[in-house]
Amino acid sequence: MKKTKNVYKTLAAAGCLLLTLVSCEKDFSTIESEIEGIKNFTTTGNLFPAVMYTKKLNPVQTNNLSSNLLGIYTDNIYGKTTANVVTQVVPASFQFNFGEEPQVESVYLTIPYYSTVSGTDDEGNDTYTLDSIFGGNESVKLSIYENTYFIRDFDPSSEQTEAQKFYSNANETINFDNYTGQLFSVLPEHVPSPSAIPIEEFNEETGEEEETSRLAPSLYVRLDNSTNFWDDLFFFNTENPGSQPELSNQNNFKNYFRGLYFKVEDNNNKGNMAMMDFSRGTIVINYSSLTETVLDENGNPEEIREDRKITLNLSGNRVNTIENDANVKAVIENATANTDVVNGANAVYLKGGEGSFAVVDLFSGTTQDASGATVPALEYFKSKKDNWIINQANLTVFVNQNEVNNANQEPERVILYDLKNNVPIIDYYLDTSVNTTQPINSRINYASRLKRDSNNKGLYYKLRLTEHVNNILLRDSTNLKLGILITSNINLTTNGSILNNVTDKIPTSSILSPRGTVLYGSNPSVPETKKVKFEIFYTEPNK
Repeated sequence: MKKTKNVYKTLAAAGCLLLTLVSCEKDFSTIESEIEGIKNFTTTGNLFPAVMYTKKLNPVQTNNLSSNLLGIYTDNIYGKTTANVVTQVVPASFQFNFGEEPQVESVYLTIPYYSTVSGTDDEGNDTYTLDSIFGGNESVKLSIYENTYFIRDFDPSSEQTEAQKFYSNANETINFDNYTGQLFSVLPEHVPSPSAIPIEEFNEETGEEEETSRLAPSLYVRLDNSTNFWDDLFFFNTENPGSQPELSNQNNFKNYFRGLYFKVEDNNNKGNMAMMDFSRGTIVINYSSLTETVLDENGNPEEIREDRKITLNLSGNRVNTIENDANVKAVIENATANTDVVNGANAVYLKGGEGSFAVVDLFSGTTQDASGATVPALEYFKSKKDNWIINQANLTVFVNQNEVNNANQEPERVILYDLKNNVPIIDYYLDTSVNTTQPINSRINYASRLKRDSNNKGLYYKLRLTEHVNNILLRDSTNLKLGILITSNINLTTNGSILNNVTDKIPTSSILSPRGTVLYGSNPSVPETKKVKFEIFYTEPNK
């Protein structure tokens, strides 16, 4: 066939049409064309080399995340990870009118869990299933303290021009245990519950507490006020509350009351961990104020009091400390001790949070050309610019089931990331299978969910990089190193910084997952059926 520009324009159109007609999940082998005017081409696939190895993460930025981890997570591969939270607290309104002789009656903290309605019970009440719970149902000790450390807005070393960053190792550098004030609550055996929470109020007519509403599953705790902490916090100048600078604006209040410290400790070395949206959390201070004093039937004075409340939002700055135990650190150190960037690793370790990820170097190595000669893989691929139309490119990475022995702990999703530009690859943005209500099923064409065997154990992750490869071939884009990271929510692409690393960042969705797995790498010692697989399917005119 004679090579002309018109022929290749037609071929390009045919390739686009084929992409829309052939299933996204189908591996191409040979497709006979029935498109009129184009009959002499075939579609086939080639394997290209890719090197993969583990890279350790330094402490990662954990202030002002979209969600936070709270609890203890232990897996059989790595070890134990502990996540604590420090958060500022801000009144919903600064228009205070406490009335006369105010006194606190009760204080309740509420932070909702991520949950979905799963049905109804015999009484017609909603039942729930919890989302984003990691690990088992083993209890942890949860203590809630007053935090006395001021979480700054700005970095003083930047002359107050840059936002202050706090990292996952904040408990090592700050040690919030040294900044605890009032102890508000201790839950000695805390386990997140999927049960709705009945809210009761006193019925003066019946003289009994009666259920008036229900909360979706939440961390719902009555905070101690035995020392009149909450009275003293607000009611220190009731005659002229508007003159109190501490209660006049957010900045003053955040320095006056510096928030809460949620500290977890293990009971049995296993525990549980929940991802929670602390920004939806509240503290409700129920208090009463005197309206009048009347005489009862015996002539004794009786106070008539009005119920009021102050609502505090868990907004402002927030820091998640993520502490890996010695076992976790040792596993990651061993995996990265003698990195072979030429051949890649035997096993590649992926761990969320302050963990590790996979570095992938595409086209690293050699391949054979049409004559059987060994040539550099990238040069050979680029030489096909005028001959190949790329239909699909996949990267498949296989789970090392010899290392991973708990199917319930395996991460369901991973993300393929451009390590130079700190963004997902272009195929992420072109995937239209976006699901905002169920992120676990979102963008599954670009990055499929973990493929499992009949025993529910992980087999492999398949990642699509068709347009990324097209950019290398057609637009002479740089063949950049890519990263494979665990993700807790593939829709979340905001970045977090890495300590002592000015340029590199990682998606916060990886910071927000404590899970880990082990993949087979690219080292020649890895069995061919388990080695990382980089395959390109293309259309080529018949000669």
